[in-house]
Amino acid sequence: MSATTSHPRLAGRTIVVVGASSGIGRAVALRAAAAGASVVVFSRRADALDDLARCIRDRGGRAHVVPGDVGRTEDLEWLAIEAERVFGSIDVWVGNAGVATVAPFWEAPLDEHLRVVDTNLAGVMRGTHIALSRFIERGSGVIVNTASVESVVPLALQASYAATKAGVLSLTRALRQELRLAGITGVAVAAVLPWAVRTPFWRHAGNHAGRALRLPLMDEPEVVADAILRAAVAPRERLAVGWKARAALAGHRVAPGLTTRLAADLVRSCLRRGDDATPSSGAVHHGLGDPAAAAETPRPPRAV
Repeated sequence: MSATTSHPRLAGRTIVVVGASSGIGRAVALRAAAAGASVVVFSRRADALDDLARCIRDRGGRAHVVPGDVGRTEDLEWLAIEAERVFGSIDVWVGNAGVATVAPFWEAPLDEHLRVVDTNLAGVMRGTHIALSRFIERGSGVIVNTASVESVVPLALQASYAATKAGVLSLTRALRQELRLAGITGVAVAAVLPWAVRTPFWRHAGNHAGRALRLPLMDEPEVVADAILRAAVAPRERLAVGWKARAALAGHRVAPGLTTRLAADLVRSCLRRGDDATPSSGAVHHGLGDPAAAAETPRPPRAV
């Protein structure tokens, strides 16, 4: 794989991608490997990871598979150990695993909401803690966690998801200050805030609203993957991905109440137009098989 056509500053680095089986995480792994990085991929779906690793190796890249669940600290510890065993020190840790349930908060089972929290927020905290302990000891390393526009502008019918993404952004902001106060300059934590993305996320969400939900004007996963990889070499506290994300955040700064209300009305309108959906927990508790969402021959990424 040539590093000259993608993110050249990633060449030779080791990148761990948590939540890599499809969508954004898969796109990150493919693009990082195309740039010459060694990639370690992690998710609940070993079959999808094996397929991803095979794709990377077929193109001359380096990949290692570690199946596991972000809900188990020991799985993430093993991920770090395996990454170091196979490729040496970890340079970038990408926390991307995420699930959701769609419904009025009181109509979805409490165990689904709690699993959303355990995956999206506690899972990020586990991975970040494990990566930070290594990075601080070594004096270098970058953590990039996938937050969301919902970190700032919550969507109705996704209350637990919005709460977790707000937590990811707050965690990022607090950690950056802790690193500053400790005088640690070689370690960074960043969050990316995408708009809705065209991935299996929408099919895999738990749903107790009676209809499928998909937001309009969704971005492709490669767009978010490029932002994550830019943040890996030039970390910022938060990076809004695309004009729709930037517009939503700008609207919230000017008129937070109105922006949140308009977002809720958009969700209601999209839900009314959605297909009928049987109540389901989706992939909240267990991974579901689905074709990969990241293109096998994606558009050329921007250089970092």
